Amino acid sequence: MADTKRKPHTLTSEFTRILCISAHPDDNEFTIAGSVGRWAREGRDVVFCLVTTGGAGTNEHTPDNTGLLPIRERESWDAAKILGVKDLVFLGYQDGVVEPTLALRRDLTRVIRRVRPHVVVCGDPTMRWYGNEYLNHPDHRAVASAALDAVFPSSETRVIFPELLAEGLEPHKVKEVFISGAIPPDTYIDIGDTLALKCAALKAHVSQVGKGEWVDDLLRAWALRDGKEVGVDHAEAFKRMALWRGDS
Repeated sequence: MADTKRKPHTLTSEFTRILCISAHPDDNEFTIAGSVGRWAREGRDVVFCLVTTGGAGTNEHTPDNTGLLPIRERESWDAAKILGVKDLVFLGYQDGVVEPTLALRRDLTRVIRRVRPHVVVCGDPTMRWYGNEYLNHPDHRAVASAALDAVFPSSETRVIFPELLAEGLEPHKVKEVFISGAIPPDTYIDIGDTLALKCAALKAHVSQVGKGEWVDDLLRAWALRDGKEVGVDHAEAFKRMALWRGDS
């Protein structure tokens, strides 16, 4: 039963820069795009960092990956435009074989220090499966693990990756982390006004969803489930880390 005292979370007005880190071009649209659309509408600057460009994304809609990378990059920009995301960073790692290496942590630390976000959004590296029907993609877990390590300690510590200092990238402390897909979640964002944007953004990934006849029903069902937890029609769920509370 939902906790009737629990309310949707509103991001503080001081947090105006948000960096969303994911493994594949459509990951954000499946999971956090409703919140992203809301934050963009509130005037916040949102950046997507995609570790791969989705070159292994073959399915019934795209049986051959020949020439797929530029298609998926274009679809990513189309989805970002729908959501109000103004910048995308592609790191170019090979889809399907990502590991949480020091090199990946360094690259994500570089992005964090360049963007200097107040909030970082990523997945949960501890989730090996969901229910009885979905094994969490190893790229999702690897990218989430490297992202959290980049947030802390790497992005805020001068003596980690000193080569970034030589690039003019000074340390940066992220204030909050929103972890998508965590069980149990503890924070919910009301996406009642942006669920339609989320559906449209996912449908922009035509190479992956085709005509997307099922998209609205699936994303609405997830949003209804999470919305019930906080008494709204539609929501997205996260685990929220308030790192600023540890400041002295």
